[in-house]
Amino acid sequence: MGRISTGFIGLGVMGAPMAVRIGRAGQPVRLYDTAQDRLDAVAAATGGAIATGAADAASGTQMVITMLPTGADVAHVVLGQGGIADGFAGSGILIDMSSSEPSGSLSLAAELAERGIAMIDAPVSGGRAGALDGTLTIMAGGEAEVVERCRPVLETMGTRVVHTGAIGTGHALKSLNNTISAAGLLIAAEAFLVGARFGLEPDVMADVVNTSTGMNHATLNKMEKFVFSRAFDSGFSMDLMLKDLENALDLARDTATATPLAALSREIWAQARNNLEPGRDHTELVRWLERIAGAELERSS
Repeated sequence: MGRISTGFIGLGVMGAPMAVRIGRAGQPVRLYDTAQDRLDAVAAATGGAIATGAADAASGTQMVITMLPTGADVAHVVLGQGGIADGFAGSGILIDMSSSEPSGSLSLAAELAERGIAMIDAPVSGGRAGALDGTLTIMAGGEAEVVERCRPVLETMGTRVVHTGAIGTGHALKSLNNTISAAGLLIAAEAFLVGARFGLEPDVMADVVNTSTGMNHATLNKMEKFVFSRAFDSGFSMDLMLKDLENALDLARDTATATPLAALSREIWAQARNNLEPGRDHTELVRWLERIAGAELERSS
C-alpha cells in the first residue's frame, strides 16, 4: 500500500482508536480535536502531526476523515470559516465516518463538488472493540472510483469495506442497521426480564437462546458482557442510538415507507434516554427496563 496523507478530525471513543490504526499502518496522518488531551494522546500513539484546526488538518493531505457526533457538526467543520474545504483549496476527498443524516450527506457532497472536492460517506459498525482491533465493517457510499481511492486507508480500520452505492447510502444503511440492533436489544431485554421474574436465571436463558432461534446480536454479544456483568460500557451512547433511529425514521418518511415497529422502538428508546442520566451507554436501556419490571438481569455466579 502506498503512503496516503490523511487528516483525521474527531478523536473520541471511536475516532481515537481508528486514527491509531491508520498511523500504525504506516500512513502519515494529521490530527485535530478540540480536546487537547485526546489530541496529544493519539499523536503520541501514531507519530502523527497535530493540526491547529480543521483547515490545517486538510492542508497538504489527500483526504480527511471526520468522526463527529452529528451531521451538523460535520457540515460546520467542513464548510465553516477555517474549515476542511478551505484547507483542501479546491481538491481532496472528504470521508465522513460519522453517523450523519443521509439527506445531509447528499447536500454536503453537492456543495463540495462545486468546489472540486469529492466525498464519500463511510460510517462503521463494530463498536469500540472493532475500532481497537481494526475489524470494523465500513459502509461506503459514493462514486465507485472515489471509494476505491480511499479503500487502502479504510482497510487499516476495518476488515470489510462495502461499497453500498451512491453518496448517502452508507449513512442510510448504518441507520437501518442500528434500527434492527435497537429493536433486538429491546426485545431481548423484555424476554429475559419475563424469564427472570418467573424464576429463570439470566445466564441459563442466554445459554439456551444463543443456540436457538431467538438468538440475535444482543443475546450473543451484549447481555453477558455488558448487562449481566453490570458494566454497561459498550462505548456507544444512548444519544447516538436514538439519533440513528431518528435518521432511519426520516428515511422512512422520505421514502413513504410504513415503519410502525421502528417508530414504537424509537419512542421506547426516547423514554429510556429521558429517564436516565445524560450521556449514558445505550446498553443502559436494560437498566431502565429493569426498574420498570422490578427485576435485575445479573448473572447467577
